[in-house]
Amino acid sequence: MLDTATVQIIKATVPALQIYANDITSHFYPLLFSQHPEVLPYFNQTNQGKGTQPKALANAVIAYGANIDELGNLSDAVSKIVQKHTALGILPEQYDAVGSCLLQAIKAVLGDAATDEVIGAWAKAYGQLANILIAAEESVYTANEQKEGGWRGEREFILVKRENESSVITSFYFQPFDNQGLPDFEAGQFLTILFDDIDGVAVRRNYSLSDAAGKDYLRISVKREPNGVVSNHLHNNIQLGDKVKLRAPSGDFTLRKNAKPLVLLTGGVGITPAISMLNTAVGSGRDIRFIHAAINSDVHAFKQHVDTLAAANSNITPLYIYSQPQAHCQPHATGFIDASFIEAQLPADRDVELYVLGPIGFMKAALAIATSLGIPSTQIHYEFFGPAESLTA
Repeated sequence: MLDTATVQIIKATVPALQIYANDITSHFYPLLFSQHPEVLPYFNQTNQGKGTQPKALANAVIAYGANIDELGNLSDAVSKIVQKHTALGILPEQYDAVGSCLLQAIKAVLGDAATDEVIGAWAKAYGQLANILIAAEESVYTANEQKEGGWRGEREFILVKRENESSVITSFYFQPFDNQGLPDFEAGQFLTILFDDIDGVAVRRNYSLSDAAGKDYLRISVKREPNGVVSNHLHNNIQLGDKVKLRAPSGDFTLRKNAKPLVLLTGGVGITPAISMLNTAVGSGRDIRFIHAAINSDVHAFKQHVDTLAAANSNITPLYIYSQPQAHCQPHATGFIDASFIEAQLPADRDVELYVLGPIGFMKAALAIATSLGIPSTQIHYEFFGPAESLTA
């Protein structure tokens, strides 16, 4: 526990950090990467360029400081951080590197206001946070290792199948090189793929698992992004029989196991974890509304799969909305999702589990609609592809 004086200093300096948060994180990352280049593979440089990763760190630091005497308020946020860190393979010694550079950045930006007393208080506070996260992450590493078919760290897999799901999304099927089986995972989780050398750079990326557990493979379905280093490497260079390194499935955005109607509302490549959820829930008897928004049928992944499941299972209702349909497209609606379109798929009591996945703009619109329609906030679930950003308008 932190002493009273430290807590008071932290709470008193949070407003200043809030004002200068972007400056601090903009200063922090160059320091970290120059002083500790070994951490570069853990960071997506595209998100660095967009500013989403620095903003996510700034928000986390401010939230921690503001809740320094009521850390229970941050349990959900801590859980997400732990899952992300264990997916990437963050180690205890890396917390020292981050802490040192963060304190240097605070000192550089705040100048004379960052007295030895202030820096000392934030050093203690960061140490407390680091210890909380390190302990929680070790428990996840241990649990992953002790699962039947589970593992700790990196494990070699072989690409056994590639399948085009649309003009821009391809599924990759991986089986373990050691033939030692696979662990169960929760629908909605993701795994991390590692490459030691793509154009001289080591990289790690998270991709949602796109099938149910219990198979003899792990499947990810990846959209080819115009400037995506890893997505293009997968599409262009990884061939059948090639080895890759994977980390164990992670993530707390998972399918709730109850009998409530299930609404899976997705846009673009957000469909990938929803397919894992659909494949998992198909035999549950739950009413499932599978709503997908895409530009047109050419980029609409898994359409045949979903239609086939719906034809064989009366509890599944697929609905597709295309923003720019072509002559051969046959969507259920055109344009963009709106309240009336979503409302038509909801029971009167709004007692559903709603999952929203897709680009940020899509999720903002979908969550605003869900809230306006009266779906309980505890039953509205969403996941970011990348660092968390605000979804408020």
